[in-house]
Amino acid sequence: MPARSPNAAPDPYAPLEDATLREVAAAGVVRSYPKNAVLINEGDVGDALYIVLSGRLKVYASSESGKEVVIDFHGPGEYVGEMSLDGAPRSASVVTVEPTTCAIVGRAHFREFVLAHPDFALHLIEKLIHRARLATENVKSLALSDVYGRLVRLLTALARDVDGRQVVAERLTQQEIAERVGASRDMIGRLLKDLVDGGYVAIEDRRMVILRKLPPAW
Repeated sequence: MPARSPNAAPDPYAPLEDATLREVAAAGVVRSYPKNAVLINEGDVGDALYIVLSGRLKVYASSESGKEVVIDFHGPGEYVGEMSLDGAPRSASVVTVEPTTCAIVGRAHFREFVLAHPDFALHLIEKLIHRARLATENVKSLALSDVYGRLVRLLTALARDVDGRQVVAERLTQQEIAERVGASRDMIGRLLKDLVDGGYVAIEDRRMVILRKLPPAW
């Protein structure tokens, strides 16, 4: 992965560069997990950062009744657990959604690495700002938007320009989308079918492509 130009705008979506990933991973212990393995439990006290080397993680919060809301998904070059490095209880749970390998870095080693690598410190600050903004937008969306509005916001946020087309890079299932927008899978299935039938969205290789601007209401 090429290094970012000093004049380039920060990209909060960018994973760690390969060289940085290897260095920070070397400061920890590498472990592999099967699908559906819980790495972090909400409310637990922990001081480890999990850096994804391969596979995919789901970050979610749950109520006492067991209802879940998905916060995000993370793949190779991304990390979870940084919010607990202040010693506070974990704010969310993390589970693998496919076989996953992580480098687990303890608080002490992580602090040393941040002090020695200002570029990584900047990446961490940008990522924390992005996640704070995302959390704010999620609260606003859940409070002020209907299901269709939340779906449009999610697809628009995830879409990236690929050869002039807006492509959602993540291969999201209808269930994963439903969890992220706080709706039923059946409702998401109906909305996506309508968008496909209306020529707004296409499904290619299990990825969604936004063909034209999504209508503000449905």
